Amino acid sequence: MDNVSKILVVDDTPANLKVITEILSRENFKVSVAISGERALKRLESYIPDLILLDIQMPGINGFETCQAIKEMDHIADIPIIFITALSDTSNILKGFSLGAVDYISKPFKEVELLARVKTHLKLYSLNQSLETQIAERTLKLEDTTTQLQTTLDQLQASQLSLIQHEKMSALGNLVAGIAHEINNPLSFLSGNISELKVSLEEMTDYIQLYERIYPSPGEEITEKRRQVDLDFLLQDLPKMLSSMEMGCDRLQNISTSLRAFSRSDIASKIEANVHQLLDSTLLLLKYRLQTKNNVRPEIQVIRTYGDLPEIKCFPGQLNQVFMNLFANAIDMFDELAEENSFESLKTRPQQITVQTDCLNDKDIIIKISDNGKGMPATVRSRIFDRQFTTKVVGKGTGLGLTIAKQIIEEKHGGQITVNSIPDQGTDFIVTLPI
Repeated sequence: MDNVSKILVVDDTPANLKVITEILSRENFKVSVAISGERALKRLESYIPDLILLDIQMPGINGFETCQAIKEMDHIADIPIIFITALSDTSNILKGFSLGAVDYISKPFKEVELLARVKTHLKLYSLNQSLETQIAERTLKLEDTTTQLQTTLDQLQASQLSLIQHEKMSALGNLVAGIAHEINNPLSFLSGNISELKVSLEEMTDYIQLYERIYPSPGEEITEKRRQVDLDFLLQDLPKMLSSMEMGCDRLQNISTSLRAFSRSDIASKIEANVHQLLDSTLLLLKYRLQTKNNVRPEIQVIRTYGDLPEIKCFPGQLNQVFMNLFANAIDMFDELAEENSFESLKTRPQQITVQTDCLNDKDIIIKISDNGKGMPATVRSRIFDRQFTTKVVGKGTGLGLTIAKQIIEEKHGGQITVNSIPDQGTDFIVTLPI
């Protein structure tokens, strides 16, 4: 508001307008006049006073109607209105207040009373405007503070998720790395001794064959012993046994390699990795959970349909955590189905987890992990990535697994994870990763 208060006087009597204008001007108020309600409303379209003095009895639109029209105009509804009236009965006074007037002055008015009431309501209006400004400023500051607090909370939650993710992967990585190490020690011993044993067996075989060529008739006792031990069979079967043992060592070596690949969770930067190896190493760790549970649940079949993928730049350990969560959730779901259905009924519809991979384009790959389980309703599907939302019973889920998975895929790798699900048909998780 300007330093000089602006007052609009509305009265159809020129003499009244002149007197009021003179009184207010002497007090340095800026006065504008209107001789009817219609002209006052027209004037108020572009002129915003700090106070309105309004006569009630006017031809055309009277003071009450003019006041009501003013209060319906948002940009001037708060301007204080003082009625100037010869109608001093209680009903008219109450009607004026009900329409939004702040005061009234009876005609004929006294100068002292007029100025006192005008100054009082201008001061109240000024204080009210100042208070509203302060409230708006404090509300804005409060909103800024709330926004900052929400940002801080989001950052803390993100940090908490990262910490939980790191601790889980660190603990799991250490466990898996330890298992791989424990496998490697006896595996190296076995593999090395099998190689030596193979050479020794070949030398023993050569020696026996040489002995029998030189001494074809070693005597009845040696001949009988040769028949009892079935030497010919042993010489043929022992190399096969050693070959089988070699194959077993190779398989253990592959398992150990997969375990070491799974445990790579602490690398500081992305490295190139084979997504199929990551998927296989995760499924290997869950193999015991996929097996048949006697009289409870049939074996869960895993169907792999792998496309021709290039190696991608990624954090292998973190991707393994995502795959572990998606596979484990599907297995948990099948276990829940087993609690609700008989073993025989489950056998009629084999439980399957399908893993499909392909190149989406020359920049991205797609990984689709599907199950043919009970699916999810839309209300659950829309919230599964929410923090601490879980459909599992207390003690069996924290609601953080898929939240962390989404963070790993989208924030750590710049990819995308989405879900499609149809109740009683199954669920698809689609992971897109940049090459």
